[in-house]
Amino acid sequence: VYLHSGCQLAVSPDTKHFAVDWLGVEVTRATLGIIGMGSIGYKVAQRARAFNMRILYHNRNRRRKEEEEAVGAHYCEKMEDLLQQADFVMLVVNLTPETHKLIGKKELGLMKPTATLINISRGAVIDQDALVEALQNKVIRAAALDVTYPEPLPRDHPLLKLNNVIITPHIGTATVQAVRLMAEEAIGNMLAVLNGQPIPSQVLPK
Repeated sequence: VYLHSGCQLAVSPDTKHFAVDWLGVEVTRATLGIIGMGSIGYKVAQRARAFNMRILYHNRNRRRKEEEEAVGAHYCEKMEDLLQQADFVMLVVNLTPETHKLIGKKELGLMKPTATLINISRGAVIDQDALVEALQNKVIRAAALDVTYPEPLPRDHPLLKLNNVIITPHIGTATVQAVRLMAEEAIGNMLAVLNGQPIPSQVLPK
């Protein structure tokens, strides 16, 4: 949020000086709560470890002890426990009937008023009406969303008018290298099927 506002301030024709008391929130040693500790969530934890963050996670299945210890992650069986403790809550879950509007008014109310909600999963994992209300009323400090529902949001959507939210256009994997790797992986899967071999990245039905 401060990055977005800071950029606007830096380029604004009205800017005469930078305020010295314009302060953000430190990431180092803050508590990160990861909801969804699959392969992507675990990679987030590996990166957060470099910032000496305290890492909590909630997942359907607990990771192996050695995996937890490798990143210093602590398991929260109840998502509510994670929400109450985290300075940053990151959503890294698949969108399923169980995760649809996983974060609503109740869950936002459990979060710290100084907390930031980050969504890199799917927009419908959050009840956006509840999020707008929480941001307007300072129930939480801020939100950073790479995904919304729908995408793009209608141009009159209230989320677009708030100064404590930053929205990016679903660009979490939008690099030349990442797109190339995804294409190569898809081709590898197709060739495996055609050759009667096991599929490297098979998505198994639950």
